[in-house]
Amino acid sequence: MVNAKFEAQRKTIKHHWLNGIRTAEEIHKLTRIPLRTVQYNVKKLKETGSVEHKRGNGRQYKVTQNISRAIGQNVRRNNAISTRQLANNIENNYDISISHVTVWNHMKKKGYKSSIPLGTPMLTNRHIEMRKTWAQAHLNDNWNCTIFTDETAFDLFRNKVRRWHKDGDRPIRKLPKNRQKVMAWGGISKKGKTPLFCFTDIMDGPFYQDNDPKHTSRVAKEFIAENGICVIDWPSNSPDLNPIENMWQIIKNNVEKRMPQNIDEFTKFLVEEWEAIPQKQLII
Repeated sequence: MVNAKFEAQRKTIKHHWLNGIRTAEEIHKLTRIPLRTVQYNVKKLKETGSVEHKRGNGRQYKVTQNISRAIGQNVRRNNAISTRQLANNIENNYDISISHVTVWNHMKKKGYKSSIPLGTPMLTNRHIEMRKTWAQAHLNDNWNCTIFTDETAFDLFRNKVRRWHKDGDRPIRKLPKNRQKVMAWGGISKKGKTPLFCFTDIMDGPFYQDNDPKHTSRVAKEFIAENGICVIDWPSNSPDLNPIENMWQIIKNNVEKRMPQNIDEFTKFLVEEWEAIPQKQLII
């Protein structure tokens, strides 16, 4: 189907052409229609005397080198652009009819993939320098006796697992307005895992050694000192340095696939999935 805006542009170009304005540059200055669109239509007027859009025969449009280059330029300018927006931009600038499916197939052919960006910590230059200093200071440490600990929140009804379905039959999962959470704490080392401790109550001073205020609280410090625990200093805003972070994602995905129906079942599955992770998977 011909774009209405595009059709109006063609008529405007033809109007100026018939009134004696024969160069694309002049028509572009008068109308502010994209120069490429004007050039294309002026060329058609010179060759055929018409700007009418030829109807296709139903076959898939073959992406030319110029269109391929334009698609790449659009994506480099805005890598969040949708294939529908891309197709619309190409139609408006090149006077062709192209579907978003054709654009999608061409992008896949060129090696493009649509992915959610990987999340990384928001680091300042100071954070980066502190991380470098920390890494150099601990480069030759013996990590065999180090326990990496962390706590995290697990959401019941997380709804992140992809599921197969046919067109018109997309799965639906009912989600409560206020989702229940379970907090969990655990530790991993070269020698194995600690038990996974799950709780739903608010904790006012648990042990864990990044720079979260509750981890550096007086209660936590007293507990550490009384039990003779040696704590490693930790650079700010650097949870990704802790290898246990990878464990949490594995457990969240595995538990969600089991589709727990209540908080007790959810907690039970969390512990089972924690215990099921083999020692060889603890990459430290």
